[in-house]
Amino acid sequence: MAEVIRTKQELRQRLGEARRAGKRIGLVPTMGALHAGHRQLIEACVADSDLTVVSIFVNPTQFGADEDFDRYPRQLEADEGLIDEAGGDIIFVPAAEEMYAEGQTAWVEEERLAEGLCGARRPGHFRGVLTVCAKLFNIVEPAVAYFGKKDYQQFRVIERMVRDLDFPLEIRGVETVRESDGLALSSRNEYLTPEQRQHALGISRALKQGRMLIQDGERSTRVVVDVVRSELLREGGLRIDYIELVDAETLEPAFPLSGRVLIAVAAFADKTRLIDNVEVECPPESDADASAG
Repeated sequence: MAEVIRTKQELRQRLGEARRAGKRIGLVPTMGALHAGHRQLIEACVADSDLTVVSIFVNPTQFGADEDFDRYPRQLEADEGLIDEAGGDIIFVPAAEEMYAEGQTAWVEEERLAEGLCGARRPGHFRGVLTVCAKLFNIVEPAVAYFGKKDYQQFRVIERMVRDLDFPLEIRGVETVRESDGLALSSRNEYLTPEQRQHALGISRALKQGRMLIQDGERSTRVVVDVVRSELLREGGLRIDYIELVDAETLEPAFPLSGRVLIAVAAFADKTRLIDNVEVECPPESDADASAG
């Protein structure tokens, strides 16, 4: 069974022993409420590491005042079972007071990739994400850390922090895991009623349509956004937060579409905010012209 550790001091001592024994340490940071997407992250880490640490910490500093921190699902016993099954070795479950010093005034921010998409709608969110990740990297000192690409902007922002601040680790992204009907797995899916879940399927359908348009040679951002919006609103039940087409590396708006782009959507099913995305490689001009012909 995976070993549960709750303090930084104990974890550092345990990992120091492993490091002195020459073991390669991997990290999977989570907020718990684990699902098959998290299992895939853990299994990827286990395959590449001698010792896999999974952190479970509902990080208060990445939630806004009107967001769902208090009701975010917490199910430690079930999470421990999934981690055991996936082959994780250590579960780090710190309290907030263990992770944050009283009156903390030092924070980590990224000034370019965090500006748009969710960063524009959730002020302070990525400051909280980056700060807690920096803390975890300093505590665990992993050789590699795994993040899901469903939270694509988060993945890119953390990757940039690691590059710019010279953290000695590799950040690896793992593709989005979906239900058989296309719904992206998310801990927040637990909030959805059966009817809301049906509405939520419009997100993956809309992204699929947008991807097909681009693959067929469409170069107009406006045309793709209009088609995605139409599908999102077709059956009602969803309220759009944003639809964005951006460069997959820089996260800058893509006008016109070229290279590898990301179609990113955030929408509300009642009060539950869901995000999803797809990466698309735009066909070369000659291929696009042939397809259009």
